[in-house]
Amino acid sequence: MPWTLIKAILFFVILALLAWVAAALSSAEGGIRIAMLGKEITLAPLQAVIASVVLVFGLWLMARLIGLLLAAGRFFAGDDTALSRYFSSNRERRGLNALSEAMIALASGENRVAMARAEKAQRLLDRPELTSLIEAEAAQAAGDRPRAEAAYRRLLSDDRARFVAVRGLLKLKLEQGDTETALKLAEKALALKPRHNEMQDLLLQLQTGAEDWHGARATLSAKLKAGALPKDVWKRRDALFALQEAKVLIDGESSIEAREAAIAANKASPDLIPAAAMAARSYIAEGKPKLATRVLKTAWEAQPHPELAAAFAEIEPQESPQARVKRFRTLTDLHPDHEETRMLLAELYIAAEDFPTARRALGDLVTTRPIVRVLTIMAAIERGMGADDAVVRGWLARALSAPRGLQWVCGSCNTIHATWVPVCNHCGGFDTLSWSEAPDSGTASPTGTEMLPLIVGKPAPPAAEVSEAATLEPAETVPAPLSEVPLPPAADPEPQQDPAKATASPFLSTEHVTPEELARRGAF
Repeated sequence: MPWTLIKAILFFVILALLAWVAAALSSAEGGIRIAMLGKEITLAPLQAVIASVVLVFGLWLMARLIGLLLAAGRFFAGDDTALSRYFSSNRERRGLNALSEAMIALASGENRVAMARAEKAQRLLDRPELTSLIEAEAAQAAGDRPRAEAAYRRLLSDDRARFVAVRGLLKLKLEQGDTETALKLAEKALALKPRHNEMQDLLLQLQTGAEDWHGARATLSAKLKAGALPKDVWKRRDALFALQEAKVLIDGESSIEAREAAIAANKASPDLIPAAAMAARSYIAEGKPKLATRVLKTAWEAQPHPELAAAFAEIEPQESPQARVKRFRTLTDLHPDHEETRMLLAELYIAAEDFPTARRALGDLVTTRPIVRVLTIMAAIERGMGADDAVVRGWLARALSAPRGLQWVCGSCNTIHATWVPVCNHCGGFDTLSWSEAPDSGTASPTGTEMLPLIVGKPAPPAAEVSEAATLEPAETVPAPLSEVPLPPAADPEPQQDPAKATASPFLSTEHVTPEELARRGAF
């Protein structure tokens, strides 16, 4: 409304100025005298102005007529479109001006103006691939999804703009959360341009989200062929997808296919721990223990891991604890000083009821690496050697607030996962999990250190009178609440087992038991 009023005021002001100029020229003295061919014409000032305007208009009209005559001459000479081009030249000029204004408005963020100019250019120009594209981009930026979708669909009929249309519709579906349709559109877009790097990454992300591991492997191969992925990176990621494909086949009870996929994943990346464990179990199922041993030995040499040890134990599930200690030398001799090797040996000797050797195998990990697993193994050793319940429970009290040690941690968001997965459950990062220690993995108790005497089962004497045999070593962290501590049974009518025989090991059977469960079974 204000702009309309301003335009009306300007119109009347200009009209008044023209009237004033006309009146001034009419009352002015003098004029213009024109002498030509023996004739003389005198024009008053107002008449001279009018004559000038008429002359300019006449020249413009003459130029147009000359152009028309030239176009007619070309038409009669055989150019069938000469006249149509002549009459549409002005229309095209205005259309191009509108198109330019639409592009400038879109770049300036004036989306509504861009849509209006694009609509005007659509009426004046026969270039729908340009006008529809600008209209679609402006409508999408303005949040007008129906109009943007309609514009993109118009572009589908043009072979040159079909990829752009599919890509635009894909973005709209992603904004709406329709990942199923977006996945189909991404496949269509990649079929139109197989070497498009952005579309390859987007399709790969959608396929991993939908757990389409077979399709993800095909997309990964396309990236390799396009030169967008180094071969070593492709080999590892292809192994990851093959591993997940094998897990899906196992869930679907396709045992033969699952074994083949697991073995293929391990061959592609021998140091991939989950692939090595699954491949070893596949060889065990096929009755090939030597191949399973070779796979696990190669993976253990790259990085010792509890899952590899559990799979190695499954090769001979019925062997005695002493025979198992001997057979496990195949792994433990590779990295004898590694903390995983030392904890593994301690657990094996606990299963063999050789508690002093288990304590020696653990070495100085109790002081240099006091993590949950080390402290619970130490509790089982103390129980097996006949120590008092207070001592054993003291070790467990320390374990409650100790760091967890190495775990599957996402390198992007530091989220801890119980098992390895190719895609982080928290941030969606692909191939970001590593066997490492999470930052701030220790836990603190809300009850404070005043609960410690109650946990170990004795009153708290002064610090100077604390006996070395009945107290804990000073710990930096505090224990958890009493409700979380496993206490000995109040009364057991059955005869009490021998402490050494009461200690179980995860290597006595194919069941993988955590150190915490080991300690609970041993004494608590």
